[in-house]
Amino acid sequence: MRQVDVADTAGVSQALVSAIEHGNLDQTSLGSVRRVASAVGVSLAFEPRWRGADLPRLLDERHAAVVQQIVTRLTALAWTTLPEHTFSIRGERGSVDVLAWRPARRAALVIEVKTQIVDMQEMLSTFDRKRRLLSTIVRDLGWKPLAVGALLVMPEETQARHAVARYRPLFDATYPDRGRSVRAWLLRPEHDLRGLWFLNFIAGDARQRRGGVFRVRPKHSRPPRVVSRSESGGSARIVSDDLPSDRGRCT
Repeated sequence: MRQVDVADTAGVSQALVSAIEHGNLDQTSLGSVRRVASAVGVSLAFEPRWRGADLPRLLDERHAAVVQQIVTRLTALAWTTLPEHTFSIRGERGSVDVLAWRPARRAALVIEVKTQIVDMQEMLSTFDRKRRLLSTIVRDLGWKPLAVGALLVMPEETQARHAVARYRPLFDATYPDRGRSVRAWLLRPEHDLRGLWFLNFIAGDARQRRGGVFRVRPKHSRPPRVVSRSESGGSARIVSDDLPSDRGRCT
């Protein structure tokens, strides 16, 4: 393609295309670079780096912790789970974060876990590919589902909520089922589902890292109060008004 053709397709100037070809990216926005790359059929993947190898290790740990909680909760609901299930179908290879089967209901479920959205286009294409291959994946396991579900699971965090709000039309079209619909389907999977599950992710109140504390989920609790002698009928004591948590509830 000529530079002018790429520029027309990407909606940018020919001068910008020329600058990108020459590697002059310092004054170019990421959005412009992505549009030019998309015009020539190139997908740009970006890998965030933070304090050497700490970020990939931290993300892997959080991903594994979320998968573990999903497996625990689904097992309690009579689902059979296969975490990190690999597949190879007609040259397409990959792995499913959690593959689940509800024998009594003949329902199959594929779950993709994202603790951070780095590349929206890559995430959507990966989700669509696994959902498309699900029928073949489960057939190879001897499962014959009457209902098929596909869930994107994200931690219940402000960052994840903001990411979904930023791409709301895209999320609404791809993952229309939320909240109560997802909870009801996990209990009684009687139809197909494409949903988004914000998981109340509990991995301790915080994780230690070099240079400070990485807060996973803010802890909200009422401060303790002092009960006087007259109230307690004896010596003064300190009690907590914290209510039982709803950590087992998915929202």
